Amino acid sequence: MKKVIKKLDFVMIVLVIILLLAIYGIIQLKVFGKRYVNYFGYTAFQVITGSMQPTIRIKDVVFEKITKDVEIGDIATFKYGNEYVTHRVIDKYDGFIITKGDFNNSPDEPVPVENIIGRVIYIFSNVSTWIAVFKTPAVIVALIISFVILRIFVGNKEISRTKE
Repeated sequence: MKKVIKKLDFVMIVLVIILLLAIYGIIQLKVFGKRYVNYFGYTAFQVITGSMQPTIRIKDVVFEKITKDVEIGDIATFKYGNEYVTHRVIDKYDGFIITKGDFNNSPDEPVPVENIIGRVIYIFSNVSTWIAVFKTPAVIVALIISFVILRIFVGNKEISRTKE
């Protein structure tokens, strides 16, 4: 029974951390009007086109280090007009980078280095459903309340057993 309680405590801690990160993100996006969330030097974007297939598929999430320091071969996200584009760096020169989607036939227009948001460090595949669930703070709060109630119930059972 103690193992169950420890697992419940761990899950509750993880859910509270997710809730705090979601609140932090909402504040950055809604209150401060940011276009993406800076989680202590890292950010994430959901991919909406197939230009980087098969490396990155539609609805995959790319986790990035926010940096202007990208090298040839890196996958980088940059601002292009009002859009954010995630493509592979194929060349660098005089304060510009040239990128190309792995699935595209031709390179993109040169992008100023100051438009770079970051370098992809991890690709999360098939997570769009989980993002939809955990993007809603109400869902996370409901899960936390459920785990607290379960923890109280399991904890009370454990206490009553030790009294006997």
